[in-house]
Amino acid sequence: MNSQPEVTTATTPAGWIRRSILAHQQFRALYIANIVSKFGTHVGYVALPVLAQVVLHAGPVEVGVLAALSTVSFLLIGLPAGVWVDRTRKRGVLIAADLTRAALIASIPAAWALGALTLVQLYAVALLAGMATVFFDIAHLSYLPHIVGRDRLTSANATLSGLDEAAKASGRGLGGFVVQLLGPPLAVLVDAGSFLWSALFVRRIRVRDPAPEATRGPLWRDVGMGLRYVLTSPVLRPLAIKGAVANFAEQICLVSFLVLFVAELRLPTGTLGVLLSAGGVGAFCGALAAPTIGRRLGLGRGIWLVGMCTAPFALLTGLMEPGPLLWVGAAGWVIATVTFGVENVLAVSLRQSITSDGMLGRMNAGFRFLFMGSMSAGSITGGLIGAYAGVRTAIWIGSSVLALGWLIAFFSPLRRLRHIDELTGSSGGRVVPTL
Repeated sequence: MNSQPEVTTATTPAGWIRRSILAHQQFRALYIANIVSKFGTHVGYVALPVLAQVVLHAGPVEVGVLAALSTVSFLLIGLPAGVWVDRTRKRGVLIAADLTRAALIASIPAAWALGALTLVQLYAVALLAGMATVFFDIAHLSYLPHIVGRDRLTSANATLSGLDEAAKASGRGLGGFVVQLLGPPLAVLVDAGSFLWSALFVRRIRVRDPAPEATRGPLWRDVGMGLRYVLTSPVLRPLAIKGAVANFAEQICLVSFLVLFVAELRLPTGTLGVLLSAGGVGAFCGALAAPTIGRRLGLGRGIWLVGMCTAPFALLTGLMEPGPLLWVGAAGWVIATVTFGVENVLAVSLRQSITSDGMLGRMNAGFRFLFMGSMSAGSITGGLIGAYAGVRTAIWIGSSVLALGWLIAFFSPLRRLRHIDELTGSSGGRVVPTL
């Protein structure tokens, strides 16, 4: 496919039509790239904090800082990265980001083999790889509408989100056993190899997104435009706030789970992987159900109704102890994370559909800035609460915030929103908030 495809504007709920998006050759290449990349990433998610604790004897605060550094890059360069992505072709950005992350992460087992691994190096790799992830995530979200067309975004996002959550379930679960069998340093190599795989298949995608606009203003003027675009929209603003709060609370819980299992309960890393997989299972089910939920309940109503019915089960994680209560907490986490899968599909499809082509990079950068910034804050907050008030206190706080997050969508214009065409109108024009 050498010619530039026509980009379809979402004028009707066409994205809800049930048909296999994997029949789309170019999307299939992107999907295959994601399969191994996501799996490796979630193996690394388990391996790095365990490596820090077991090999370098890191405590709760150090583990929290390590988790935060992987996402704090969105606060440092997220907004200007959105401008740069809007000013260049997306495919090249994706490949460069993958290769950069592969090289950085491969340096960890190399340093370990030489006896030179330090916590400072882990911090540096987490920060720099996080910067590459900034560009990859923003370019990925902005490239997708050009690959599949806006009328198939819901189907494409449901498929990719389902893959992501399946990788969380299998990657984190198997990652715990890989760490247990091979040791954390060697397990990290799986993560590095996954990025090489991703770069290979992204290179096979032949869709060219439209050339960036020739007229460009000063970088400083455009840097905050994506954030203002998001925060001045009555539709995008509650999506951003709800997602940021959910990420903050989830990260408090996840950092606390890592410390609880390894340092306090002293359970095998394989068991830790099973708990982390539980969240992936719930979100995977939510992603699969999202198109049907959106069609029957509506976009906005689907988000808050599912959250109201599932998120409060996160409170069961505060009961975890060796024995039956461990699995009661894991079951609660499975149910609670269903809302993540539903929202990842409905909210992302909604914001991609109503945003113009020239603003996609900056809009996505605004969302990622808020989301990843909240994850960084959640990681540090979870570490501090765990160190000074106890890990279980941190879990109770995080799960309580998560349980109430659906109220943000309920008290917003999303409460009654059903279809995208209610916002775009029958003419197919997209909503552009006043800046």
